Amino acid sequence: MPPTRKKPQAPALTAKKQPAQQRGAETYERILEVAAALLAEVGIERLSTNLICSKAGLTPPALYQYFPNKYAVLYELGQRLMQQQNERVAVWMTPEVLSGPPEALEAALAGLILDTYDVTRAFPGGVWVMRALRAVPTLAQVRLDSHQTITTQQTALLAQALPHAPQEQLYLVSRTAVELLYAAVEMLFDEDLPGPAVAQLVAAMVASHMKALRQSAADPTLH
Repeated sequence: MPPTRKKPQAPALTAKKQPAQQRGAETYERILEVAAALLAEVGIERLSTNLICSKAGLTPPALYQYFPNKYAVLYELGQRLMQQQNERVAVWMTPEVLSGPPEALEAALAGLILDTYDVTRAFPGGVWVMRALRAVPTLAQVRLDSHQTITTQQTALLAQALPHAPQEQLYLVSRTAVELLYAAVEMLFDEDLPGPAVAQLVAAMVASHMKALRQSAADPTLH
């Protein structure tokens, strides 16, 4: 029998340590700043720790004391981008909106899509960080964990607005809506499409289902 091949070990993704002093913090942030700029310039595949060091004016040991590889740098950028995106969800998706009229929900969803687009565009290398989270298997968990966090939060809010709806249905709606809205943002970066029109279309689709879900929860005979 041929020898069994060992499964390649996934690269370490977490930072080795957090800077304890101001100088270290400045180096840490410089690494992330340069990596984000290079990501937009050369792409995911060509990005390397050597290139980051060269552009940042650092020695490799200075980088490696914080990050074991380029994927750990991208991981930190991804975490920061997801955090900024997630903060916008709480602004738009409130208990009042979820329990209010469909028109208010539709407007909030459209606003959230465009707001998330703006946040991503303003984030250093944002669109490329977003693409890295989709394209690099080792980084996918950043996106999935972020979306799971938002799904859990939105499911809890929906349960308050629709206490009689089945929990598993509320989870499915929340999880699907999170992916649809995120996909709409990605599409706006990938294609030359009118942002407001795309946001309105996706928002109308989700709001329409929410209206049906609300009607179903109000009438037990529909379950």
